Amino acid sequence: MALLDDNRLLPHDVAGRSLARRLYDSVKEAPIISPHGHVDPAWFAKDEAFSNPTELFITPDHYVLRMLVSQGISLDQLGIKRKDVSARDTAVNPRAIWHIFAAHYHLFRATPSRMWLDHVFETLFELDGVLCAANADDYYDRISECLTQDAFRPRALFDRFNIEAIATTESALDPLASHRALALSDWDGRVITTYRPDAIINPNGADTGAFAMAIEALGEITGLPTTTWDGYLDAHRDRRAFFRSFGATATDHGHPTAFTAVLDQADAAALFDKALHGRIGLQEAEQFRGHMLVEMARMSCEDGMVMQLHAGSNRNHAAGIFENFGTDMGFDIPMRTDFVNGLKPLLTEMGHHPGLRLILFTLDETTLSRELAPLAGAYPSVLLGPAWWFFDSPDGMRRYRDLTTETAGFYNTTGFNDDTRAFCSIPARHDVSRRVDAAYLASLVLSGRLNEQDAAEVAQDLAYGLAKKAYKL
Repeated sequence: MALLDDNRLLPHDVAGRSLARRLYDSVKEAPIISPHGHVDPAWFAKDEAFSNPTELFITPDHYVLRMLVSQGISLDQLGIKRKDVSARDTAVNPRAIWHIFAAHYHLFRATPSRMWLDHVFETLFELDGVLCAANADDYYDRISECLTQDAFRPRALFDRFNIEAIATTESALDPLASHRALALSDWDGRVITTYRPDAIINPNGADTGAFAMAIEALGEITGLPTTTWDGYLDAHRDRRAFFRSFGATATDHGHPTAFTAVLDQADAAALFDKALHGRIGLQEAEQFRGHMLVEMARMSCEDGMVMQLHAGSNRNHAAGIFENFGTDMGFDIPMRTDFVNGLKPLLTEMGHHPGLRLILFTLDETTLSRELAPLAGAYPSVLLGPAWWFFDSPDGMRRYRDLTTETAGFYNTTGFNDDTRAFCSIPARHDVSRRVDAAYLASLVLSGRLNEQDAAEVAQDLAYGLAKKAYKL
């Protein structure tokens, strides 16, 4: 029994399906631009075989983890390593974890994860029949056998997936060893990095001494006096240049809110000194982060790096999970944020600067039509990132188009990015996006708001061209 309906996500009516099918067929084989994601660059640098199905499908995928945890399965049961090495269970059995996953596969019914997983199982591993407890070993053995073959190593899959470029995301303090190894290799796959400076911008983390330690590490890496305000800013410029030397075209900022502030340099320096000495309050930390977004935008105007802002996420909501297992365990929860007032200081100064390109992401859909589409439809520096995380689903993607197109059009958006740690899901995610967009464009044609030739051009841009242009790839 095939896992996938070949016409999934396309319209039900004959005319709509026929038109959407033509549009989808015109883009389904387009190269993949993956401009923002979190796959491990070491996979491509080392090109070693993936160890087992559990490490490929379960461990790196916070969508999978959060659903299983929501049903009472612990991260320990799923083999997730604790931060405290002495508390780790060294007897983890990946096949046993796979059995847990298979026995609970019904939890994913009607979720985007189920569609992505079924896509990979059928198209990559030629499996049929829905995964369940009864066939868990058959699945595990088939995938394991495939992973021993050279055709399933990371670089071969990169080529098989027709990926033209993929951007990983690294901390500003990362030595980029894997990217250096890639640069020295004879492989021509384009894997670039992205500058993520949160650790050296956010002085209000769970560990009050973490910021000072990060700034000390920044000084050691750059050789600059990072405990001074001017030295700190110069160190950012130094690291940005280092990241660009390994292909980076963008920065990425995961801030709680979209708040920005333009401070006098003396006031910013005073807040920085407070942060270094652990004396900064919550409101002062927000002021500092807000000013640093402005400083990052100023640097983007200088060096041309695209700036991404992911705001409106209450990160690491489960304190115990964060303390024991760290970040990215599925406990980043959407929350409200004010883009209009929050971004006004930054946009007042640089919203019309030809060197700034600011891509905005939200987890609060109510802001799309009320705030983000109008901002992108007015400021030449602002672009809308695609539906992100909780909304990178067929329904979320369709709502995104409904809420933004009439105000921002298509060309103030950035196409699609998959934002994933689960490597094999990349083509599945892009396929979902291309199908949803084809269906949406078909509806515009059939309602007389777009002609078919324009729709075909837009389909190509949404699948490929807009991401390539937005991220300067």
